[in-house]
Amino acid sequence: MRHSDHHIKNCKALVIDANPTSRSSLINILRDMGVGHVSQTSRIVDARQELESRVFDIVVCDYHFDNATISGQELLDDLRQSQLLPFSTVFIMVTGECSYIKVAEAAESALDGYLVKPHTAIALEERVIAARHRKRVLGYIFEAIQAEQYVEAAEMCMARYEAREEFWLYAARMGAELFLRVGDHESAKRLYAAVNESKALPWSKLGLARAELESGEVPKATRILESLIAEEPSYVDAYDVMSRIQLEQGDMQGAMATYRDSLRVTPHSIPRLQKQGMLAFFSGEKDEALKSLDRTVRLGLKSKMFDAQTLVLLCMLYFDKRDAKEFNRIIANLEQMLSRRPDSVRLQRFMGICRVFHLLTARKVGECVSLVRELASETRAEDFDFECATNFLAMLGRLRNTEIQLPDAEMWVEQTAKRFCVSKAASELLCKAAGDDVTYCQMIREGLHSINMMAEEALSHRSAGRPARSVETLLVRGLETGNAKLIELANNVLTRHAAKIENTDSLTARINELKSRYCSRGTKVSLGQVKGRAAGGLNLRVQ
Repeated sequence: MRHSDHHIKNCKALVIDANPTSRSSLINILRDMGVGHVSQTSRIVDARQELESRVFDIVVCDYHFDNATISGQELLDDLRQSQLLPFSTVFIMVTGECSYIKVAEAAESALDGYLVKPHTAIALEERVIAARHRKRVLGYIFEAIQAEQYVEAAEMCMARYEAREEFWLYAARMGAELFLRVGDHESAKRLYAAVNESKALPWSKLGLARAELESGEVPKATRILESLIAEEPSYVDAYDVMSRIQLEQGDMQGAMATYRDSLRVTPHSIPRLQKQGMLAFFSGEKDEALKSLDRTVRLGLKSKMFDAQTLVLLCMLYFDKRDAKEFNRIIANLEQMLSRRPDSVRLQRFMGICRVFHLLTARKVGECVSLVRELASETRAEDFDFECATNFLAMLGRLRNTEIQLPDAEMWVEQTAKRFCVSKAASELLCKAAGDDVTYCQMIREGLHSINMMAEEALSHRSAGRPARSVETLLVRGLETGNAKLIELANNVLTRHAAKIENTDSLTARINELKSRYCSRGTKVSLGQVKGRAAGGLNLRVQ
């Protein structure tokens, strides 16, 4: 066969197909094209490990796998969600289901093309060559992204879109995504809206919803998402963004229902199973949480998509059930992860929480109390985040129902509440983490009230024409509590009234110093580790 890609001889390809005849045919086609190295696998689980550990230039994957728990599309979806698929990789899906075409067209462009069976060798070659051509044409933009020159890359995309140059539509999508990344929400909105008016594509509607959300227009974002989900019920990225809104608004039941809907479309998605299980845990739905989280372990324990927070929650659930066998299995899994990453503070804290329950079941009360005090001493650490707070409160809530005596527990709860009660949604999630313990929940809600009173007191100075004093008061209270809401409020007041404040440079420096210490996640409520692309975002990872 003849083709125009003279560099294909240096490519590495992976063929994923359970059928040996079909797999052999695809391998031969790629080799005839001149691909230098072709690997193969017949199982999705092996393919996932290959793609997480190595970089391939070309991936050809079958859609359907008999007796498998995951489809080719779900593999692709998980890889792009976790930013494990470089832009440089060409991903071609092979399917015998015509209905898949609609799903493929709605999905983001991590998928570079699809082939409907029966297909010809020429058809596969054409798709591979076309996809690699697009990546070369847009390569200068991704070089800018690689160098973290996001504003410049966004402007390049805008120029290509406005000139209607080759691949202008994809450039528009990248540009809008980059504008969101740098916080230029209005430019992102205009670009998404322009594409939506001319093409009305699912990703442009989703992008418009995300831009509205980032600019604070939550009702508008929600309406767009509701319409999109009704029109494209298989477009799972829309569910991801909707659940994010619901969680940030404190609607845990709504977020959990949304994840249930998304799992009907992608039942074996590791990231979504984890999120749904975490939501069920903090909603008190223990049986559902156990089922989802345990399934996550069995599907993806060795995957890079797996979040070790899953093991911490399972440890507590099996402690509640007094299931020693499963409890010890989870502890062993966490120990193995820690042995591979002994310097991980996050895993050390996870192990600390689980060891508390392990010591308690072994009746080593003195050691258990000492460890709890050690964990409590870290609640003011700068890297002690919202996730740490929910785990800590979940531990304390369970210890209240045991023979363990912790006279300082209420003080620890009060300190944690003042630091992490940045909104009503956050305070209610902390209450859920504490198992809805009446005493602890009252203290958590009082913590939110205390933070709100501090904010009102500080803002009263602004209303009286003393914005500098308002900023100063917020900074003092922010340092005292470590509360991100107070620190970000200080920044907002300074930004709005900079013309009336003399020492803006020194105040800005103090604000930035406190933000770096206590505002890694700002005032957003989230569960588990934030990693990979933003919910619904385009994969902008490059090799």
